[in-house]
Amino acid sequence: MATQKFMGEGQLVNRLAAQVGSKELAITLLKKRGHMSANGALTAEGKKRNNMSAEERAKDRASKATGDPKSSFSYNPATNRTKKLNRKK
Repeated sequence: MATQKFMGEGQLVNRLAAQVGSKELAITLLKKRGHMSANGALTAEGKKRNNMSAEERAKDRASKATGDPKSSFSYNPATNRTKKLNRKK
């Protein structure tokens, strides 16, 4: 995966640019999502996400989509995907 080198904190724009193939497209997407202002500065939400690692962002996306806590997911850095943990009660 081309984005393996952009896994840490402070890599939001670079990681998205590597994923979509263009820094300009990444910036357009971040502006559309509200993570970047019209002048190209990160918004409060953008700064929050920029301070997250790729793992934290992936778990955050999964948590928001399912309503389950972030701790309910494992992360695969090779795919940048999460998987629901099978926990026995």
